[in-house]
Amino acid sequence: MDCQSFSLTQSIALCRQIVAKYDRTFYLGSLLMPLPKRQAMWAIYAWFRQKDEFIDGIEAQTIKQMMLNRWFDQMEALFSSGSPATPTDIALIETIQRYHLPMEPFRDMLMGQRMDLESHRYQTWEDLRLYCYRVAGAVGLASAPIIGSVTGEDATEALVTLGIAMQLTNILQDIGGDARRGRIYLPLEDLKHFNYSEQDLFKSVIDQRWIALMDYEIQRGRYLYVQAEQGIASLQRNVLWPMWVALILYRQDLRAIERNHYQVFGDRPHVPSWWKAEALLMAWWKSFN
Repeated sequence: MDCQSFSLTQSIALCRQIVAKYDRTFYLGSLLMPLPKRQAMWAIYAWFRQKDEFIDGIEAQTIKQMMLNRWFDQMEALFSSGSPATPTDIALIETIQRYHLPMEPFRDMLMGQRMDLESHRYQTWEDLRLYCYRVAGAVGLASAPIIGSVTGEDATEALVTLGIAMQLTNILQDIGGDARRGRIYLPLEDLKHFNYSEQDLFKSVIDQRWIALMDYEIQRGRYLYVQAEQGIASLQRNVLWPMWVALILYRQDLRAIERNHYQVFGDRPHVPSWWKAEALLMAWWKSFN
């Protein structure tokens, strides 16, 4: 794609559109950040999201593998010579240079995409946690130089844990859609522990076994959010509010699953508007008190 006709302003605007379209929760939180950090976060998110959407939209495995190999090459060029492959890369290059971003998280994310190509099942939580880190925790790792910490201490672990928690939340919300594509992200050892089979999941069986299994996964997610909270307080003051908003809003999605009686085989569980308002106020209180 010819990127020469795109200005930095146009590239940033395109990144913003991608964030607003695919993740309203992330977008809402980003709007509370100072403008330079906000735009940098849009650039990072757009790069990650476009890869994920493209892979999901292609059926042929050979084409997916070819594109993945091409992305590794493009990523190397992006960091080594500042060569954009897409219009949104222009904003990302500026972000890389301004905040001295490392290449490792971007490579990790592509490794996560490779995991998706090679496996549709995860045997243990550690297997799934690695996947969650690569496709979402890596966003936290990439964002750490932008977000920073107020004390100089390393808050990266909290950001990575928050990303993992968010990805697990997304997995729990999307169980039905993933099942229709033949995918099961819940650890198979957990299914076995609760005597709930893959066939039960594909048939959308909701019974006491399913409720116990989902409650177990939801509590795992909440524990991750608690872990992330411990490092949030050390972040720079000008990003505290949006980070608390993101954490609380995503954690509310777990509450919405419970409110929906663990029904995740149809539409995503709905989060009431007043919950979102509650999250904004709670996040503000945590940030300024």
